[in-house]
Amino acid sequence: MEEVEKLRDTFRRGTTRSAKWRKGQLTSLLKLLTQNEIEICKALQQDLGKHHIEAYRDEVGLLVKSIKHALKNLNQWMAPVKAGVPLVAFPTSAALVPEPLGNVLIFSSWNYPFGLSLEPLVGALAAGNTAVVKPSETSPASSSLLAKLIPMYLDNKAIIVVEGGVVVCEQLLQRKWDLIFFTAAKHLTPVVLELGGKSPAVVDTLSSYRDRKVASARMVSAKWGSCNGQACAAVDYVLIDEKFASTWIVTLKSTLKTFYGDDPKQSNAISRIVNKHHYLRLKSLLADPRVSNSVVHGGGVDDDNMYIEPTILLDPPLDSEIMTEEIFGPLLPIITLKRIEESIEFINSRPKPLCLYVFTSRSALADKIVVETSSGSVTVNDATVQYAVDSLPFGGVGQSGFGRYHGKFSFDTFSHTKPILCRGFMFEVYSRYPPWNGSKLNFIKSVYAFNYWKLVLHLLGFGSSATT
Repeated sequence: MEEVEKLRDTFRRGTTRSAKWRKGQLTSLLKLLTQNEIEICKALQQDLGKHHIEAYRDEVGLLVKSIKHALKNLNQWMAPVKAGVPLVAFPTSAALVPEPLGNVLIFSSWNYPFGLSLEPLVGALAAGNTAVVKPSETSPASSSLLAKLIPMYLDNKAIIVVEGGVVVCEQLLQRKWDLIFFTAAKHLTPVVLELGGKSPAVVDTLSSYRDRKVASARMVSAKWGSCNGQACAAVDYVLIDEKFASTWIVTLKSTLKTFYGDDPKQSNAISRIVNKHHYLRLKSLLADPRVSNSVVHGGGVDDDNMYIEPTILLDPPLDSEIMTEEIFGPLLPIITLKRIEESIEFINSRPKPLCLYVFTSRSALADKIVVETSSGSVTVNDATVQYAVDSLPFGGVGQSGFGRYHGKFSFDTFSHTKPILCRGFMFEVYSRYPPWNGSKLNFIKSVYAFNYWKLVLHLLGFGSSATT
């Protein structure tokens, strides 16, 4: 862990503050991705069974786009922003100057081991920080590759990878950090905590066949096509009008067959469950007889291959574990309502979700849900794609997390916006100082009321001789 202390020394020396260093590291990170795409995709296939195209779409490609966006806008992000000052305070200049926080710790999760290691690192580097990246030991091939590649491409005195399990995590958390991405620590430390939770999809009655086809393709992709449901932004459950439920289930089944064939187990386009622990956890959700009786599609399991079919459930009990805990896997409960507007009360009666998805052709319904619910984000008529939009922040609210990142928001997260106020000595208003009198009180009241006419009269001597 001596290397961690060396990072702090690097930051103190100011090495990371220049635009040249930041751009150099981002450019090197871009090379890491483009020059090792095949090796990265192989690691993701080994850890999670991800197809090369899914790996590029959800991790490598997104990261390349994010880095190019940061490189294009870095000068603007780093530039001081002028702040307005009252007329009475002239001649004065004020600005907000972003400065790096210092030494940051990034804990990555196993489901997107490159994306959730390097996306926050892009923000940390753009903001001029030193960083420790701790990949998840649950994705060992990806962790090993990150530990191999990062020292080859990035400044070893400013960015390091630390591998290991719980013991290593505890050792890292005993140290002082200027920001931790993902979790909390012994010391008082700012954090960005991305937790997830149960992200619902509200599906309105879609009368058009084309609308149903497009919506189901987007939902299936956002559930089973996003690491087989092992994603914090994946659709966790569906809320739907009871009269439309059977139509929607038929549509989902058809789309699943189109995407993954008659036997999804033989498809190379669907990721696998990460390990035995998570397989048994998901299998136990189906073990409840009340839940297994609600299965309307799939439900098959294969212990030898840790495989669970893409599974749709209709109205499992709301007090069952599948409806009280985040699923994080290939199971999709569908909950029916008398009226789709009841979805608002349903969502508000539960912890605030990381993501909320609304599929509707009625803008009034979408607007109502946006206004009357709270969530980390709302996406209308699609799902998970908001994560790929650099101009939108990604993060939770309440129990789904706090803090945000992506694009400029990552830069801001890993920066402290320092207010700077500068004045000269040529002009002074002595009414701000004692001894006090009624004229000075009126002057102060005029300042706070932005009553510039009274201020001008006061400065001209009509009220007191308060200036020199």
